[in-house]
Amino acid sequence: MSALSIDLHWQRQEAHLKTGAYSNAHSVQYNGRYDLPVDAAPDWGGDPAHTNPEQALAASLSSCHMMTFLALAAKAGWPVASYHDHAVAHLGKNPKGQMSVTRIDLHPVVRFDTGFAVESATLAEMQDRAHRYCFIANTLADSVAVTIL
Repeated sequence: MSALSIDLHWQRQEAHLKTGAYSNAHSVQYNGRYDLPVDAAPDWGGDPAHTNPEQALAASLSSCHMMTFLALAAKAGWPVASYHDHAVAHLGKNPKGQMSVTRIDLHPVVRFDTGFAVESATLAEMQDRAHRYCFIANTLADSVAVTIL
């Protein structure tokens, strides 16, 4: 199987590393060329202009779900014209009492070519199948509830 990687870089900007007195801002590099500025979530003192790990997790799930859905739709002969999602990661305490992403809500909107339609129940079943086959959803299955709205 594949080994997929990123490069992460953080450099202290302050004179000393002291609790509550340093920046979590860092960069994540994909494929040796795409740099993404990352920080803690704003509730934890991060820069709201940067992404945070919780958003990145929601983006990973949303992206994987979409690609799985598209593969299944193509196999079924569905002419998907566009796909949009608004994914939301929810923080809370897990069963061990630790802070974690406890739920991710996906809100996919699928548009088809003019003249093609499916029943809402059939579309919901295809979304459920996409969820069951999504690698990221399977990775999170035991610890994060995923809701497809």
